[in-house]
Amino acid sequence: MANHKSSLKRIRQTLAHKAHNHYYAKTARNAVRDLRATTEKEAAAAALPKVASMLDKLAKRNIIHRNKAANLKSKLALHVNKLG
Repeated sequence: MANHKSSLKRIRQTLAHKAHNHYYAKTARNAVRDLRATTEKEAAAAALPKVASMLDKLAKRNIIHRNKAANLKSKLALHVNKLG
């Protein structure tokens, strides 16, 4: 266990940031899962910009990698375009 005050503070901050980041990453994963499960084109087309924005924000804040966000957005756009 750390002994310095600054080390103890860093541990507290890391745990807080981890919980915060986990919440937003999990929320985005659920949104992606729900969009993939959607079979109606109108509903999927309406949800796609919101999910894409969510992924972009996570990538901007380094919660997920920017390439992962781009790959997810690309696959979701293909899914929405295939619906008919």
